[in-house]
Amino acid sequence: MIPDDDSLTEPRCPLCGRPLGTVNIDRHHLVPKTFKGRAQFPIHKICHRKIHSVFTEKELFRTYHTWEKLRENEDIRTFIDWVARKPPEFYTTTATANSKKRK
Repeated sequence: MIPDDDSLTEPRCPLCGRPLGTVNIDRHHLVPKTFKGRAQFPIHKICHRKIHSVFTEKELFRTYHTWEKLRENEDIRTFIDWVARKPPEFYTTTATANSKKRK
């Protein structure tokens, strides 16, 4: 028997898997708006900022347009491992990756 627990039905971030909570939430387009992406997904603000600090719009469009592909990336995987210990409302600024700055 499954316990009667609201946490089992609470919406979760599609990137990190933590409960979304009610603050510091953004919406992410898996296919960037610049490439006519329409579908939006609620996601933690810190997770959203991390995605855009690591990838360019072209990279997101060409390669990282699924949650699975995003989670396979080493930088994102390291971030998820780190943020997993934080509460849902946690937010701090995210620095732009040096590799992205050079592109």
